[in-house]
Amino acid sequence: MIGRISGILLERQAPDLLIDVQGVGYEVQVSLTTFFDLPAPGEAVVLHTHLVVREDAQQLYGFGEQREREMFRHLIKVSGVGPKLALAILSGMTAADFVRSVQDDDVSALVRLPGVGKKTAERLIVDMRDRLKDVAPGDAPASPTSAQPELTDALQEAESALVSLGYKPQEAARMVNAVADEGQSSQELIRLALKSVVKS
Repeated sequence: MIGRISGILLERQAPDLLIDVQGVGYEVQVSLTTFFDLPAPGEAVVLHTHLVVREDAQQLYGFGEQREREMFRHLIKVSGVGPKLALAILSGMTAADFVRSVQDDDVSALVRLPGVGKKTAERLIVDMRDRLKDVAPGDAPASPTSAQPELTDALQEAESALVSLGYKPQEAARMVNAVADEGQSSQELIRLALKSVVKS
């Protein structure tokens, strides 16, 4: 099991990263929570990782904090929740909001996430309630607030990130356009778009 990776960030296109570790390029998928807190390409990065091995592929998932990786590992133990959906859940709301939704039996907040229907939301609440009973929402990792450098095509990158989470292209475009304003980075656009869905 690869539990940690430390190297130079070569490429970043949410949710995919390419990290150079002593000449070997590792492809890593990350949640948007982690993506927002990444350094610029060419700088050093350290991620806690979880390796998923299947018959047809091996995929490395990365997390900025151990607590987020623990939440991911809890999620993929839930019946019907695979790594892709777990990553989408951790990208669509902060871990603190997820803990709060589970503890408050808030099905409506969970079904707003891409790929989460009513039955999956109810299963998440039932299966995760005991695992999260001692976790206060404030103990879960929150969204980073550090400023990120603006990217050349923020709108396109924001839409691409939302599509990778499971939103349809037209829906992703609508979400981004609804919150778009001059001078925003792709991270700001993604965060605002996801926030508008959770609040609606």
